[in-house]
Amino acid sequence: MKTNNQLEKMKRDQLSEEDDQIWVYDSSVDHKGNLPLRASTGVWKSSLFIIAIEFSERLSYFGIATSLVIYLTRVIHEDLKTAARNVNYWTGVTTLMPLLGGFLADAYLGRFSTVLISTVIYLLGLSLLTMSTLVPSLKPCDGETCQEPRKVHEILFFTAIYLISIGTGGHKPSLESFGADQFDDDHPEERKQKMSFFNWWNSGLCAGVIFGVTLIVYVQEHVGWGMGGVILTSVMAISLAIFLLGRPVYRYRAPSGSPLTPLLQVIVAAFRKRKLDYPSHSSQLHEVQSGDKFQGRLLSHTKNLRFLDKAAIVEERGNSKEKEGAWRLATVTRVEELKLVLNMIPIWITSLPFSICVAQASTFFIKQCGTLDRKIGNTFVIPVSSMYCLAAAGMIISVAIYDKLLVPLLRKTTGNERGISILQRIGIGMVFSFTTMVVSALVERKRLSHTTHPMSVFWLAPQFFIIGIGDGFALVGLQEYFYDQVPDSMRSLGIAFYLSVNGAANFLSSFIITIVDRITKKSSGKSWFGDDLNSSRLDNFYWLIAGIVAVDLCVYVFLAHRYTYKSVQKTAVGDCYDDKGPNADSAV
Repeated sequence: MKTNNQLEKMKRDQLSEEDDQIWVYDSSVDHKGNLPLRASTGVWKSSLFIIAIEFSERLSYFGIATSLVIYLTRVIHEDLKTAARNVNYWTGVTTLMPLLGGFLADAYLGRFSTVLISTVIYLLGLSLLTMSTLVPSLKPCDGETCQEPRKVHEILFFTAIYLISIGTGGHKPSLESFGADQFDDDHPEERKQKMSFFNWWNSGLCAGVIFGVTLIVYVQEHVGWGMGGVILTSVMAISLAIFLLGRPVYRYRAPSGSPLTPLLQVIVAAFRKRKLDYPSHSSQLHEVQSGDKFQGRLLSHTKNLRFLDKAAIVEERGNSKEKEGAWRLATVTRVEELKLVLNMIPIWITSLPFSICVAQASTFFIKQCGTLDRKIGNTFVIPVSSMYCLAAAGMIISVAIYDKLLVPLLRKTTGNERGISILQRIGIGMVFSFTTMVVSALVERKRLSHTTHPMSVFWLAPQFFIIGIGDGFALVGLQEYFYDQVPDSMRSLGIAFYLSVNGAANFLSSFIITIVDRITKKSSGKSWFGDDLNSSRLDNFYWLIAGIVAVDLCVYVFLAHRYTYKSVQKTAVGDCYDDKGPNADSAV
């Protein structure tokens, strides 16, 4: 028979569960600054608005990026070397800007405000780009062709594309993390839906890529660059309006100051206490107490990187908890947050070879397309850049099959809520990237031996499609990993870390090409990279990349097997917010 205390506890638990079904207690607020109502905010009703604007951004980015080198050579009349260098500069800035944008979103502006500001900057860049090709006094020249474009056109053009780069820097890390914020990690049903969010986010992204490399590229080549700009600008303006329409149903997170400061405090505190002995039990470490102001979830203690635990040791000095500041005494949660960031470094490094494979799809794969027969029927010729849509299609198909078929089956088989772990999903994608490079090497060898007449471009379809399938596993997995496994206060920066993998891989790919070019030229007198593809040996280069991926995959499996995932405490303590939540203005 239950005692009165047990009955009262059961009643309190039941009321707490009912209250949790009505309100969202994850440190988020609604657009008025109040606790969000679960039924009327968040999940798919809000994330669909967010996916819509991501479609627009990817449409614009790939519509510009895939044709940029063509515009610089055909319209501005730069030589190929100068044009390639300008494209690399622009791509480099675009891939580094998310680190700054993610930091500002987490620390000061908030994710919604960062998305809004960066989209306006993006729209301004698209508008200037369109004006530079339509306004007579701003066009490259008065006639259809000219030997040297007007200086004002060059200035306006480069200003426009770098405004787009800045807009992308704030847009990419903030929008994806803002979309994932619409799902409550502590609610079982919403947590499952959140796992699907990253899949459908990438489906919307790939839809934008497909239209960008087909419709927009076709309009640019056959109608005009100005009309392509008008379409991109109009779609971005419409998507911004759609994004703002969703404001009443969004859930917002208030920026909490620099997310890097608490990590630095842990390092300083651990260094100061480096001579202390390890505590015999984790209960002796300092943790957030009831009544403390702490926004976010509490993390459980883990046994890896133990030297950092010394930062949470309470020195025996009477009321030391009150006297020791954050630079001398850290909580277990802050220590574990630093461990999370340090644990990510090996995963970030071992993800680079996969992204190197992805980089080949937008460079050498596309160049190969230009040497093959691209005719469909007697008249229609497939634009070179449009073959990239096969990679996007492969990603969409793999994501749909994974989300709707594999995950439900794997949940029953493994008992894992995700079906398989995040790192296992990334590893499967790496296997597909290895397969892509093997297939690419075999196809390229056949192309080099096929000298009588050009092969069909569809011989390249398998390698585009397979790398797309790999993206559906590894790229989506990396997005989920860098969002989920970073501290809650730096999720936009986490997405920026994911984006930096792709940026670093592009630079690393260029570095490998340079080294291989020098070594092969010195050893055999003939480089693998000749003046054209027919005098090159891309098949050997693809075999080299396949070997690098194979070795890297072995290291990755070892690291993934030993990896310790974020461990969130079941119950949180502390006053995360008052009755009305954080101030609405600071949240949005």
